[in-house]
Amino acid sequence: MTLTESTAATTQGAVVDGPALWSAQAHMPSVVGRQLVIERGEGSYVFTSDGQRLFDGTAGLWHANVGHSHPEIAQAAYDQMLQLETYHIFARYSNDKALALGEKLAQIAPIERAKVILNSGGSDAIDVACKLARRHWQREGRSTKKVILSREHAYHGLHAYGTSIAGLPFNSEGYGTDSLVPETARISFNDLAQVEATIARIGAENIAALVTEPIQGTGGVNPPEPGYLEGLQRLCTEHEILLIVDEVITGFGRTGEWFASQRYGLEPDMVTFAKGVTSGYAPLGGVFVSPRLWEPFYVDAPDTPILRHGATYAGHTTAAAIALKHLEIVERENLIPRVRELEQVLRRELDALAQRCEHVVEVRVAGFLGGVQLDERLDNARVADRAVELGFITRPLRGNTLQLSPPFIVSDQEVADYVAAIEQAITEEAAR
Repeated sequence: MTLTESTAATTQGAVVDGPALWSAQAHMPSVVGRQLVIERGEGSYVFTSDGQRLFDGTAGLWHANVGHSHPEIAQAAYDQMLQLETYHIFARYSNDKALALGEKLAQIAPIERAKVILNSGGSDAIDVACKLARRHWQREGRSTKKVILSREHAYHGLHAYGTSIAGLPFNSEGYGTDSLVPETARISFNDLAQVEATIARIGAENIAALVTEPIQGTGGVNPPEPGYLEGLQRLCTEHEILLIVDEVITGFGRTGEWFASQRYGLEPDMVTFAKGVTSGYAPLGGVFVSPRLWEPFYVDAPDTPILRHGATYAGHTTAAAIALKHLEIVERENLIPRVRELEQVLRRELDALAQRCEHVVEVRVAGFLGGVQLDERLDNARVADRAVELGFITRPLRGNTLQLSPPFIVSDQEVADYVAAIEQAITEEAAR
């Protein structure tokens, strides 16, 4: 019996048995016995344990930008492990690959003269950025500035801070409190007047930072309204609020620039990153930090403060080697200009889909990110399941939306085939 076949009675109220692994973000009774066990990847495709070939239209969880099983990245990891698997970067210790990666990242960062804090992923990065924002104001003697603002429909990972600033209620419910970390609040995801009213209600003197995704991902692939991000920048400057841009999804080329902050002309105080830095080949994330925040921690004086943060695998040597090789590939193969071409292909195909299909309420494209919002008569999860049966992976998101974010290496024809499969899945589900 395979793992996916090991399920107990399914009568109402029965405890459902299954694999020992507790799946992430899953309603377990609904997925036990239905898991797709991925055992191999090749380029833009993955293969299940029962032999099904699937076009990876979501690039895993938004990260497989150069595709799966890239031999150069695998070789870089192998070579590094034979030399040194890892060594920590606490206090006076460091390792050569972490130092090299820091320099490379600082060169392409959307913040001038940025310092780089490395850790294990996006949720880690959000925790660091929010803590550093509060630490900054405490060090400045502005002790009331503690509140972290975030947007409706926002997703910033699921550590304590990410859960607390979630704009998706289902990610923060059931813990016995509105916010695991105190002093957080939501702002409108597209209305600047309402944002300003929220700042006035809370008081700018109480607000440490505002966190935003430039393009909301899990919240439904929501590009910013024209002028919205620029308006947030203005409000943060006027009210002395730090601006933290969450580029865990949009960083490293997904929007046709190295970072979406560059696409939208932002000047953030911090930028969080993960996913695309290694194309998912190793867990790695971090924070770009602007000089106004890092300089006080670098002054050569007896009373210079210490940022009391660190993770065992921060600057993991093999992960850093993988990131360096991945960034080399992105540059060498001109994948960021290619993303700009793919954005136009995706926009053309989705606009045509919206015109043909009455069950599509709206399509949204920003960079090589797309969302297809379905009308309320259809269930996006069922449509996504049907797409898998047709050999294509999409993912149901908030707002009855389907996610499209393939790897950067796909062809124009593969994008067209992907959208055609989604249309077929929608049509077949509508006919049920």
